[in-house]
Amino acid sequence: MKFYNCMLLLSLVLCVSAQNWFTDAGSFIRDAYRGAGDMWRAYRDMREANYKNSDKYFHARGNYDAAQRGPGGKWAAKFISDAREGWQSDVSGRGAEDTRQDQEANAWGRSGGDPNHYRPEGLPSKY
Repeated sequence: MKFYNCMLLLSLVLCVSAQNWFTDAGSFIRDAYRGAGDMWRAYRDMREANYKNSDKYFHARGNYDAAQRGPGGKWAAKFISDAREGWQSDVSGRGAEDTRQDQEANAWGRSGGDPNHYRPEGLPSKY
């Protein structure tokens, strides 16, 4: 009888652990989706603002907002930033230095650094 009680208890513990994994996976996916939305919003705002020297600010802001969502948002920010910079460095011709500076701003935002560190003077407060 003790053996069966122990097996029942172990099964319950494993089921609870499995359920937490499932819940955590769902949270990760939700955070990634919302983080991708944060990245899109920063890109859209950058295009709308069309403000000189504001590129790094919007990189940092998008990564910061996405990373605040949690591990899924941070993952989405890194994935999108790396993909964009990889494509941009091959196509745009802006050069390795611009890509390095963009990635620095991306990492700054993802690590929780204040995006306003990169904010250019005179950028409207709307952004």
